[in-house]
Amino acid sequence: MRIKNFAKMLMLAVAGILLSVGAARAQTQAENMRLFMDGARLWPVYCSQCHNARPSSEFSPQQWDTIMMHMRTQSNMPAKDARAILQYLRSSH
Repeated sequence: MRIKNFAKMLMLAVAGILLSVGAARAQTQAENMRLFMDGARLWPVYCSQCHNARPSSEFSPQQWDTIMMHMRTQSNMPAKDARAILQYLRSSH
């Protein structure tokens, strides 16, 4: 009897964990899509103020990390806008 109760409790715990992980993954994907869309909108706005916007394929994701750090400093870009643009550049590479 104890083993059956333990097995039921264990299955419920595992099911709860799996549901939590699935919900977190869906939320992360939705957040990444929102960042991507915001980045696609913001990228030409910030970059074209000083120069022609570069195609995202011109640099690797690691190079974009460095470039965005520099450009964020130069343009006084808010952190949330920099995150969105970086998500866009990394995802569309």
